[in-house]
Amino acid sequence: MSDSLETADDAPPPPEVDRPRDLFSKFDPLIAEREALLATGVRDPFAIVMEKVTSPTEAVIQGRKTILLGTYNYMGMTFDPDVVAAGKKALDEFGSGTTGSRVLNGTYDPHRDVEAALRDFYGTEHAIVFSTGYQANLGMISTLAGKGDYIILDADSHASIYDGCWLGNAEIVRFRHNSVEDLDRRLARLPREAGKLVVLEGVYSMLGDVAPLPEMIAAAKKHGAMILVDEAHGMGFFGGHGRGVYEEQGVEDQVDFVVGTFSKSVGTVGGFCVSNHPKFEVLRLVCRPYVFTASLPPSVVATAATSIRKLMHAGAKRAHLWENSRRLHQGLRELGFTLGTQEAQSAIIAVVLPSQEQAVSLWQGLLERGLYVNLARPPATPAGMFLLRCSLCAEHSSEQVGEILTMFASAGRATGCIA
Repeated sequence: MSDSLETADDAPPPPEVDRPRDLFSKFDPLIAEREALLATGVRDPFAIVMEKVTSPTEAVIQGRKTILLGTYNYMGMTFDPDVVAAGKKALDEFGSGTTGSRVLNGTYDPHRDVEAALRDFYGTEHAIVFSTGYQANLGMISTLAGKGDYIILDADSHASIYDGCWLGNAEIVRFRHNSVEDLDRRLARLPREAGKLVVLEGVYSMLGDVAPLPEMIAAAKKHGAMILVDEAHGMGFFGGHGRGVYEEQGVEDQVDFVVGTFSKSVGTVGGFCVSNHPKFEVLRLVCRPYVFTASLPPSVVATAATSIRKLMHAGAKRAHLWENSRRLHQGLRELGFTLGTQEAQSAIIAVVLPSQEQAVSLWQGLLERGLYVNLARPPATPAGMFLLRCSLCAEHSSEQVGEILTMFASAGRATGCIA
């Protein structure tokens, strides 16, 4: 027996128990980066609140009247009287929501009507509506290409396109942004007999540049691939009917599927795909993001149908939007800003900055002067690229474009972004 008793204080420490890793730990570098940025006194660029929206081009932010230049409201349909009236009428007649999937109790007369409006707008045999534009890409891409098939996509494709690839079970092949040669080269390496889906975008949302669709489609068809074109940022103002870049570039009869969204030129929320493929309707039974999602509220699809039908006759609006885009692009270049494209290619104009600090500084300087734009950074942009993305609207007046240029000049000089 021991002459002394070991006290609790003298006892050896218990063996360390392995603790599970905090699932949030992978975000620690981003959290630290954000905290360091906000510690400099800037506002959070990703937490802006619109206290009141007074028109397609103006809102109140932190008590200040602010010009909106970052909303994707390209055709200014959000306050159109006919669109708003259609939504109110459907709300009264059908209630606030469907509480069900399209394949169960979630198809109301307004859902069939908006699909009819899409068929008329695009001149196609088929149209299917999803609850968001994100789900449209998620559903179409993951359903069309399965095990043993290949999806070939531009390296700068939108997140919803990448997520559609990952949801499915196809092999994924990326090619260099807008490179016809690289697309052709990579298609040539794939098995001739395999199913292939080439996914392109009419307008790429970060830089606002346009795809060379005729050359890309020719390469895809040479290797037996089907074509899906995302016209989210092209619908409304490209082409004689406003169908998108694929109409503008004369390849309507060569595209198999067109995906789009209601949350930009249409001015509400939702997504869709149109096609002439004879077997298209089977997608309503096999496309998981369509089958297993509650359908859009009737008031939403009623506003969309009215907006789409008005966009069929919006030639004057399209012309004014192009006038705004060309004027703003030229004015920013003359001020000395670096832009994402050499000339105005779309309603998106990207002001490229050398660092996140400078991008945030200019963004805040503009906000303080009464102008809201989007701050974009990786992974939304290519690695190492920081930019302010300007999205013009057909409802921006010539006077507002002049004000915007004046604010960019003042904020740019105050923050050292231009001489």
